[in-house]
Amino acid sequence: MIRFLTALLILMAPRLTEAACAPVASDQPRVWRVAAEDPTVTITFLGHASFLIETPDHVRAVTDYSGVFTPAQPPDLVTMNHAHSSHYTLHPDPRIGIVLHGWQEGPKPPNYDVVLRDLRVTNLPTNIREWNGGTELNGNSIFIFESAGLCIAHLGHLHHLLEQADLDALGHIDVLMIGVDGSFTIGQADARTVIEQINARLVLPMHYFTADTLARFLDMMRDTHAIEVRQDPTIEVSRLTLPDRATVIALPGPH
Repeated sequence: MIRFLTALLILMAPRLTEAACAPVASDQPRVWRVAAEDPTVTITFLGHASFLIETPDHVRAVTDYSGVFTPAQPPDLVTMNHAHSSHYTLHPDPRIGIVLHGWQEGPKPPNYDVVLRDLRVTNLPTNIREWNGGTELNGNSIFIFESAGLCIAHLGHLHHLLEQADLDALGHIDVLMIGVDGSFTIGQADARTVIEQINARLVLPMHYFTADTLARFLDMMRDTHAIEVRQDPTIEVSRLTLPDRATVIALPGPH
C-alpha cells in the first residue's frame, strides 16, 4: 500500500522544467504553506554525509543513507549516492517508504520529483570518478529538499565544479550541505568555489573525517562567511531565522 501511494504521489507531482526551488525574488514559496507564522525545518547531522531533515508536517528524510548513520526511528524517505558504500545501501530498512537512488540505473539519468505532504524532493545528476580513474556518468545526484519555503541542497559526493546550466537547474538555495574532506570528493579550494557559485545563506560542512580537516576548511572560509562551531548536532531553520550574513555552521557527528 505504501509503495502504491508513493507511486501515485510521484505521478501527481508537477514536473519542474528549470529551478527546483523558487527564485529568491519570489514572494511566495513554491511549496505548501503550513499553519504557522514561521514554519521551521529541523536538521540533524547524523554523521559522514547523512543528515536528518524534519519538516513542519513531520516528514523525515535522511540524506546519503547507508544504514550506518541512522536516526532511532526509520525515516519516511531516504536519498543515496553511488560513490562509496558509506553513501548507499541496496538493503535499506524495509520500513522506509521512499528510497531514491541518485545514480543512473537504466538508459536515462535519475529524474525525481517526489512530493510527500509538505516536502518536495528533486535531483540534479552529476558525474563521479571511478577507482580506476574513469568516470561514472550520472553516478551522483544533488538532491534538493523543499519545505517551509526553504530550499536545501545536499551535494552528495560531488566531484567537480558546477556549470552555469547546473546552477540554473538548482535555482535559489538557502541551505547547502557540502563535502569538505579535500580529497575523496573535491579539493577544499574547489569546495569554496562551489559555495560561492551557489551562494547559500547557510552552509553545513560534511564528510570531513577529522577535526583538523574541518578546521582547515573553516579557516579558509573566515574571510567570506561567519563561522559557528556547534556542540549540538541539531539546528532549526526557517525563512525568518536565516542569517543575514552567509554563515558556515559546523555540526558534530561521527565520521
